[in-house]
Amino acid sequence: MEVEALKKQLLFIHGGGHGAYEAGRHMAMTLQSLLGPAYEICCPRMPDEDSPDYAAWRGLIEERLTAGNGNAIAVGHSLGASVLLKLLSESHTSPPIAGLFLLAPPYWGAVDWEVGDYALREGFASKLPSALPIFIYHSRDDEIVPFDHLARYADKLPGAVCRELDGGGHLFHNVLGAVARDIAAP
Repeated sequence: MEVEALKKQLLFIHGGGHGAYEAGRHMAMTLQSLLGPAYEICCPRMPDEDSPDYAAWRGLIEERLTAGNGNAIAVGHSLGASVLLKLLSESHTSPPIAGLFLLAPPYWGAVDWEVGDYALREGFASKLPSALPIFIYHSRDDEIVPFDHLARYADKLPGAVCRELDGGGHLFHNVLGAVARDIAAP
């Protein structure tokens, strides 16, 4: 029983759209395999993945983060990444987390990506916890979210570590090792 208490908690938030939960669960299980038994990964099915609603996702994420007692690591993929970032930049009551890892987050407000429900507020970066480690990953061959969205985040979050990945596409096939190394780094 004591061993379970020592495990690091990782909350994985999948993207949106048809089949997003299954794809995200596969990514979470790959991370589990790469990180090993020192980590316990939770990948909840978000409400209405085919037609996501920010408020519903925010509520479930806040509930899961609260269960992490401030020690959880949050990983989000695609829409899940942008929802995590929005939640953390707008909420005054969200529990603290140990790290934020964003995989292919769409930059809402870019051309052809104008969706107000997910857009970040002006100055969002200043609202994030100052000591929060933030890592952002994007594959150059992402077929869903344009690669230039990474540069937009790099500009707005100069303290974030941005990783450009070769290959892997939107679902990070065979490149999640880079994410696992950063998560496991002291």
